[in-house]
Amino acid sequence: MGITLEKVKSIKRGEISVVERVEEFLQRVEKKRELNAALEVNPNLRKEAEEVEKRIKEGRGGRLAGLVIGVKSNINVLGLHATCASRTLEDYICPYDAEVIRRIKREGALILGMLNMDEFACGSSGETSAFGPTQNPSAPGRIPGGSSSGSGAAVAAGLCDLALGTDTGGSVRNPASHCGVVGLKPTYGLVPRHGLIDLGMSLDQIGPLSPDTEGSALLLECIAGRNERESAMLDVDQVKLVENLDSEIRGMSIGICNKFAELTDPKIMRVIDYAVEALADWGAKIREVELPNLEKALSAYYVIVSVEFFSATRRFDGRKYGKKIEEVCGEEVRRRIERGRYISRREYKGKYYQRALQVREIIREELERALKEVDVIVGPTVPKLPHPLGTPLTPMEMYAYDYLTVPANLAGICAGVVPVGRVDGIPVGLQVQGRVLGELDVLRVMLATERCLGEKAFCEEVGN
Repeated sequence: MGITLEKVKSIKRGEISVVERVEEFLQRVEKKRELNAALEVNPNLRKEAEEVEKRIKEGRGGRLAGLVIGVKSNINVLGLHATCASRTLEDYICPYDAEVIRRIKREGALILGMLNMDEFACGSSGETSAFGPTQNPSAPGRIPGGSSSGSGAAVAAGLCDLALGTDTGGSVRNPASHCGVVGLKPTYGLVPRHGLIDLGMSLDQIGPLSPDTEGSALLLECIAGRNERESAMLDVDQVKLVENLDSEIRGMSIGICNKFAELTDPKIMRVIDYAVEALADWGAKIREVELPNLEKALSAYYVIVSVEFFSATRRFDGRKYGKKIEEVCGEEVRRRIERGRYISRREYKGKYYQRALQVREIIREELERALKEVDVIVGPTVPKLPHPLGTPLTPMEMYAYDYLTVPANLAGICAGVVPVGRVDGIPVGLQVQGRVLGELDVLRVMLATERCLGEKAFCEEVGN
């Protein structure tokens, strides 16, 4: 049993005080302010901890009883600021709880506060926040990855038990890999998005980050399932993951693709290859799969997300709330708005947007075809190591971090990341992609990876 489930059991048995744990987390956040992972701490956290502790003693604890959860600052939490790390919304106080927040509160979770991110989720490094970049506690001086930079850093630094991030093109998986934690992008439509300030409505999914695979399974189990207020959701009432999760992968078919190696730093691939060999030793069957158009996914993704982001930002006109976005936003946000504006013009739509949608369908078909041949596909999460904070990069150099993650978003499938080693002291994560609603298979391979590599995945130069 992993550390997350052990914590829950200990809390429910009364062996650990919720109030004392909260105090420890608050002290840790204060001591590690230089990480800039938290933008706002919940001022009512101590009082809420007392209430949850009372509920636990009365036997009403819930599945997340007493766990402290950090929330990316683009998800509404009643009474806190959902700024999207932008001056546009720096004064916006959430008037309600997002559906996922309502669900985790119902299960006894405590909200630590709002976590840093790339501005409006536009970024792959954690450097575009209007309130300063997030530091990487697992690789000091390097980017933590984005856009869920605060979520990855907070979990890695022990500022919270679990965190919620959002993943539009890799924004949960990218920081999970760079920070050496677990992250999961659920199947599109499995998790409610009501209360999310979206980047790309046809791509976004809210997902968990955690110190171990079981933590992500538990949090996803609590937030997943149909919401009657939303139309773009799968017909799934709930998922049962924790009770069905084990590390038995004997006989499972795991796919690998040569294209991954062509796009990825050889040092990273050595770590990934070592992990794949370990899975084979545990009884998995390794098979080659073909993804011939993989490299076309990135350009299609940025066309689609720019159009959707441009449309989404038209509400930020400074009239009802916030400031006019074009007057206060950062360079990358402005770049995506202008790109989306350009592509959205009637005379260009067929030239760019419609073609991008065609490529999206090709990517979806290729992944679905490959996942009929194998249970999951594994490979690197990002093609290169995180750069030192402040390094000047061209937009294309920054976008290249997303080469291997955007296909899952375009296809709407699920994908998770688990730490498998380090290169030059920097964490490297294995990405596991699965079918639509294939979360249990993905989590099973992630759990097996944790157990077959053991502590090596966290502290040694595995595969070097």
